[in-house]
Amino acid sequence: MSCSESTSSCQSLEHGSVPEILIGLLYNATTGRLSAEVIKGSHFKNLAANRPPNTYVKLTLLNSMGQEMSKCKTSIRRGQPNPVYKETFVFQVALFQLSDVTLILSVYNKRSMKRKEMIGWISLGLNSSGEEELNHWTEMKESKGQQVCRWHALLES
Repeated sequence: MSCSESTSSCQSLEHGSVPEILIGLLYNATTGRLSAEVIKGSHFKNLAANRPPNTYVKLTLLNSMGQEMSKCKTSIRRGQPNPVYKETFVFQVALFQLSDVTLILSVYNKRSMKRKEMIGWISLGLNSSGEEELNHWTEMKESKGQQVCRWHALLES
């Protein structure tokens, strides 16, 4: 069962109006595939205007030296403060590298033309942005191929 379907993981952290994101992580040691599912967000704000934001999530995988190994992004969700993405991204990461990579998730509000503003970010893995993020990564490594879902409060840019 994916966490998009389970109800227990779908309860937001209830940090009032702090922007949060629900992420599902899964690692398959046999294939060396790290799957990150961007499930949904809550309390996303448009800082520049008094209307709901047009958001997308950018995922960047870094090696232990901080060099970019891979990046991708979700499609844009228009005019939604609580967007549902349900998009999964797969990264090739050998088992011996798993403790040495960092996955950064950045949430952006797409404004006009090429303008964008960051709503917030988190990082998981080697350089986790906090204890919750580190715990999520550790649980994923120990879950033997089962998806682990957690809400994360976004940090301000």
